[in-house]
Amino acid sequence: MTFTARPTEVPDELVALTRRLGDPAADLVVLAEGNTSVRLDDDRFAVKASGSRMDVADAADFVVGELAELIAVLEDGAADQAELTCLLSAGVTRASIETLVHVAALAAGAEWVAHTHPTAVVGLLAVTDAEALWSAPLFPDEAVVLGEPAWVPYAAPGITLGRRVHAAIRERLDRDGVPPRLVLLGNHGIVALGATAAEVETITTMAVKAARVRAVALSAGTPAPLDVRHARELAGRPDEAARRALLRRSPTRSQEAP
Repeated sequence: MTFTARPTEVPDELVALTRRLGDPAADLVVLAEGNTSVRLDDDRFAVKASGSRMDVADAADFVVGELAELIAVLEDGAADQAELTCLLSAGVTRASIETLVHVAALAAGAEWVAHTHPTAVVGLLAVTDAEALWSAPLFPDEAVVLGEPAWVPYAAPGITLGRRVHAAIRERLDRDGVPPRLVLLGNHGIVALGATAAEVETITTMAVKAARVRAVALSAGTPAPLDVRHARELAGRPDEAARRALLRRSPTRSQEAP
């Protein structure tokens, strides 16, 4: 069995991150939308179970699986959705249908993954010119925190989406030597990849701000993005890299002093 229910192996930090991202006030997901995951030891990972709400999640709302078999599914053109559905089973529960999105990110080196459907972002992923609209940052912190997002046109959740995300991440990994920090899913949502829970939360939050800035810019006129070369230079500056590292280590809100 690829997945098992092992609540004692689910990190408290994963549960806490999931609840914060699922908070209705954040407007990142509703009902049972969205999912989170973290790499464990022995090439395993924990991912939210299908049908579980993020805002009230506890350790029992996650399952633990092995990466190797699911990476093989991503790379095996003969595998189909029925086979994936069988692999996602964990007895009475089942890993999220979007588990392969997490597998693609973890296989590329991410330690933490957060997949959400922010209203502000999805609205700007569901327009005709969405890819062009997100092709360059509009402000410096977007360039520094998000880098250059990978774009994946709409695909049905499950094996098709997983494979397309895998291909987009691998293409960026081959080009830059590192995976993207953010994957934009047309008409769907976002995937944040990071080394810590704080990093994927920061990326998610900045993606929402980037969407809101675009909405304001579009209402006022024609957006004027930063030059891509300037954005790359800015994101690669030592001082900005150091600031990004600090954000990666930032305490979560529940850990901050009152």
